[in-house]
Amino acid sequence: MTGTAQLTTEQTDLLTTLAKHRGFLRFTVAGLTDEQARETPTASALSLGGLIKHVRDMEEGWMRFAVGGAELMESVQGDWVNGFRMLPDETLEGLLAAYEETARKTEELVAGLDLDTSHPLPVAPWFEAGASWTVRRALLHLIAETSQHAGHADILRETLDGQKTMG
Repeated sequence: MTGTAQLTTEQTDLLTTLAKHRGFLRFTVAGLTDEQARETPTASALSLGGLIKHVRDMEEGWMRFAVGGAELMESVQGDWVNGFRMLPDETLEGLLAAYEETARKTEELVAGLDLDTSHPLPVAPWFEAGASWTVRRALLHLIAETSQHAGHADILRETLDGQKTMG
């Protein structure tokens, strides 16, 4: 964690937990070729490279929310068609480098944020109408999503070549 502001214990705990789950996700794809990272070895359309891409995009979206609420979060249009796919011109190395850059930016941003700041959520069927979340809750959601997708990645990797992240 390289932020210039002094981190609180809570910020440090949240960022350390997020880093741990990012590490599980990165470990899961270690040693794969681009072709393996593009494969969709289960009944779903998920690939390991696509999960890395999605988690990065999701993290960037929640950090925009933390800084400027729903308006800033929605200022970047997501790619719902290709957001979970590793496209032919993408490499696993490139996706991981972009993810590392996002992680670095998140750590810097969190260092300067008040975790009690609250913003109304975007209007979406999966959010309670009219609800607001604090920066803290957005970070907790980010940790939960990263962890959930690391689990998805573990299943994909085990299906692909028998490798297990844990166990």
